[in-house]
Amino acid sequence: MPLVTLALVAINVIVYLLEIRHGGSFFGGPSPSVAVHYGAIPYELTHPGTHCELVSQQVLCEGQPGVSGSPAPQPATWITAFTSMFLHGSFLHIFGNMLFLVIFGPNVEDAMSRPRFLAFYLLGGLVALAAQIAVGPDSTGPTLGASGAIAAVLGGYILLYPRARVLTVVFILFFFTIIELPAMVLLAVWFGEQLWFGLSGLASPLGGSEGVAYFAHIGGFLFGVLAIRAFAARRGGSAAPGLT
Repeated sequence: MPLVTLALVAINVIVYLLEIRHGGSFFGGPSPSVAVHYGAIPYELTHPGTHCELVSQQVLCEGQPGVSGSPAPQPATWITAFTSMFLHGSFLHIFGNMLFLVIFGPNVEDAMSRPRFLAFYLLGGLVALAAQIAVGPDSTGPTLGASGAIAAVLGGYILLYPRARVLTVVFILFFFTIIELPAMVLLAVWFGEQLWFGLSGLASPLGGSEGVAYFAHIGGFLFGVLAIRAFAARRGGSAAPGLT
């Protein structure tokens, strides 16, 4: 029983329901104020002691030219590095992330102890956030979502189960079919897509509909690939079939 994976899914869903209670909507996600309050803002993390606040639908931060006054009380900056992992910008955002976590998480958790898997997941999320901050240290857009941590799970999966196959829904115009693809191929294509979009300048911190943190995905995935040997107790050539 993948207890940690199921617990992470449950926590993410509960947090999503809580975050949309304050001015958000079920499909549209949390209000901008909640995203700024609990999301990880690169500017805050690269300028210790400063905080940002939403003013007239614009994120303003202490120390920026022309900005004066003090923001309202809010969580410590280091706390937002963790809270941001459990916030999501919309229903589709959390649905996609939880789908990938449910598909790939159980087998990675099975390869290590539950405490190790939780540590692996959280560290992956932190490394992913660091990667996104590295390409935009002065960004004031709040970063939300579990996708960086889940990308670490995908990176670990591709090494643990290189011969695993995944049932995949493939759309062709208005039609779709289900085929069985090697996980290695599926995840390699996914990583290549993130790298291409990131290097093409399409990356931006994710806050509502602002964009996708592609470099967070890249950083999390590479962490999973490089760190899985230190966390996994065993490796396997096959895994329980999944659907994506």
